[in-house]
Amino acid sequence: MQALIPFAIVLAPSHFTAAALFAVFTSIVFAITQRSGVREQVRYGFYCFALFIGGVFAAGWLMLLLRR
Repeated sequence: MQALIPFAIVLAPSHFTAAALFAVFTSIVFAITQRSGVREQVRYGFYCFALFIGGVFAAGWLMLLLRR
């Protein structure tokens, strides 16, 4: 018996991809809720995104150094 769907889409993002997606959506929410002007929202969204990604890299390096 064959399955009803001949193929399945499996999403298995890496840890970095998951963190980047979290950073994108969280930055959007932060920008919309914390700033009133569109220009300010865009700038604050990019700022939050940069901080999130910078934090991911910093945490990665810290874990690498602690492991040794």
